[in-house]
Amino acid sequence: MSNVARQDDPASVERIEHDEFDPVGTLALIAFYFAVLVLLWLFTYFVEFLGNVPTPVVVA
Repeated sequence: MSNVARQDDPASVERIEHDEFDPVGTLALIAFYFAVLVLLWLFTYFVEFLGNVPTPVVVA
């Protein structure tokens, strides 16, 4: 048999309490996505809108 622990084996299950759970990786991923979003917004702003006059609003 292999050395892989089965999930239904109670001896192989490690309980993690709420206070011990520290989602640093999730926070880092969210921060990375936010930084990419800001950089793409700045790129769009400088390429598309800087130096151009605002588009006139047509009210019908």
